[in-house]
Amino acid sequence: MARVCEGEGLSSDDEGTKDAYLSVVDLHKRFGGIAALRGAHLTVHRGEIHSLVGANGSGKSTLLNVLSGQVFPDAGAVVLDGRPVRPGSPTRALAMGIATVTQETTLAPHLSVTENVLLGPRKRRNWYGIDWRASHEEVARILEQLEVDFEPKDLVSRLRTDQQQMVEIARALSMRAKVLLLDEPTSALSQHEVEVLFRLIRSLRDRGMTIVFVSHRMSELFELVDRITILRDGQTVDAGPIVDYDVERIVEKMVGRAGRLRQAVVGNDAQARTPLLSVRDLCVGTQVRGVSFDLAQGEAVGIAGLGGSGGTALLDGIFGSVARAAGTVQLGSALLRSGSIRHAMANGVAYVPGDRKQLGLVPNMSVAENLSMALTSDAGRLRRVRVGRERSLVQAAITEFGLVAKDARQSCSMLSGGNQQKVLIAKWLFEHPRVLLMDEPTRGVDVGAKRDIYDLLLKEKSKGLAMLISSSETEELLLLCDRILVMFRGAVVAELQRDAFDEATIMHYAMGGAV
Repeated sequence: MARVCEGEGLSSDDEGTKDAYLSVVDLHKRFGGIAALRGAHLTVHRGEIHSLVGANGSGKSTLLNVLSGQVFPDAGAVVLDGRPVRPGSPTRALAMGIATVTQETTLAPHLSVTENVLLGPRKRRNWYGIDWRASHEEVARILEQLEVDFEPKDLVSRLRTDQQQMVEIARALSMRAKVLLLDEPTSALSQHEVEVLFRLIRSLRDRGMTIVFVSHRMSELFELVDRITILRDGQTVDAGPIVDYDVERIVEKMVGRAGRLRQAVVGNDAQARTPLLSVRDLCVGTQVRGVSFDLAQGEAVGIAGLGGSGGTALLDGIFGSVARAAGTVQLGSALLRSGSIRHAMANGVAYVPGDRKQLGLVPNMSVAENLSMALTSDAGRLRRVRVGRERSLVQAAITEFGLVAKDARQSCSMLSGGNQQKVLIAKWLFEHPRVLLMDEPTRGVDVGAKRDIYDLLLKEKSKGLAMLISSSETEELLLLCDRILVMFRGAVVAELQRDAFDEATIMHYAMGGAV
C-alpha cells in the first residue's frame, strides 16, 4: 500500500495516477492572499467510493469546486479516464460526466420535483412540447430507488429539508454521470434515508460509477468508503485503503500531530457559580437536538464542531433569529421568547453573526451609522441620531477597539475585513450586553486584526461579559474559552474543561468518536 506524504508527491505504484479513473495532480488555488490548495493530489479508481477527509479549511471544498467546474485552478492538472480535462464551468463538468450533490441545495423552490430533477432541456418531449406524463414517469423511477415519501408532481417549496436533499441526489442520478461528487449529502437526512442512500451508492459503485464522498461523520467513512485521501492546509498528507485506518490515525493526520485522547469531563468552578444563561433541551429544526448547558457571568464557552454540526443554528435559536422547535432559554430570571430578537436584545443578549456582509453590517452605510444601529434599533422610524453621538461612537471604536477608519462618514465597504469585523463587534459591545453570542468572530481577518479582537474579547470577559463562541478555528477556542462543547449531528457529544483541551481530542469528538 502506498502513502502520499507532504513533499513526496504521488507514488508510482498501484495507488498512483497510472491506474486512476479520476486524478488530480499538483493542484494550486489562491483566493487573494489565502492559499486554499497548495499542491494537492487525488487518485480515484473506477468503481470505488473514495472519501476526501480534512478539517475545516483543509481545501476539500475547493478541490471539489475545481472538479465540478465552479472554480478554475491556478496550476495543476485534472485527468479523467487517462485524458487531461479542464472542467472550467459546471456545464462543461456535466458534459464530461461529472455530477455534484452539494450540502446546500440548489433547487428552484417554486417548480415541481420533476422540473427540478430534469431541469433545463432534459424533460421528455414530443411533437407538441414537453411530455409531462413521460417526464413524471422517468422521475418516479429514479425516486423509487431512493424510497422517498413524496411524488414527482409535488412542489419543492412544500418539501422538508431532508426531502429537498433527496431531490438533489435524484437530479444527479438522472444525469447518468460517470463520476458522482457527494459533498456532505447526509447532513440533512434521517437515519433511514442515510441507509437508503448508502445502499444506492454501493449499487452505483458495483455498476462501475466512480464516487467521491465527503463527510465529517467518521462512522460513515468506515461504513461506506473504500479508500480515503486526507488533506491538511491545502495539501495531500496521506491516502490509502480505509481498512488501514482508525479514528485516532485519521485525526492525527488531519491536525498534523499525535495527541493523547483526553476524557471529556464535567464540573468546574465556573459551573458551580450561579448560571446567567441556562439552555435546556433546545431543539432548532433538524439542526439542533436537545442541547442543554449553563453559562456563568465572566465565562466563555466555545462551541466546536465540523460543518453542519449545529453551532450556528444553536446561536440562532438562543438569539431568536430562528424559532425554537422545543426547549427553553433563560437569562437570569427572564425566559427568552422563541423567535423574538427584540426580546433577547431587551434582556441583554447580543449576537455577532458569521456572515458580516449579509447579516452583520450594511456595507454601503457609514461606519457611524453601522456603529449606532443596535443602539437605535428601538427608536422611532423618523428619529435621527445626533451627529455628535455618532462621532463619539466612532472615536470610542478607534480608541478602545483599534478601529482604523478615515472618518465617521466613511463607507463600511471601504474598510478592510478586519476593521469591518471590529465595527460589527463594537456595534454590539456599545449595547453593554450581559451575554455575547459570536459565530466565527474572526472569519476573514488578518493576523493583526485577530490579535486585536482577541485582546478586546478577553478584556470584556474580565469585566464580567459572558460569551458563547462558535468557531471552526480550534486555536481560537483554546485561547478564549473556559469550556468547550463539542457538537456532532446537532447534539452536544462532549464537554471539555480547560485541562482537557487539545486539537486532537476536539476533532475526535467532532467526527463522531465515542466519549
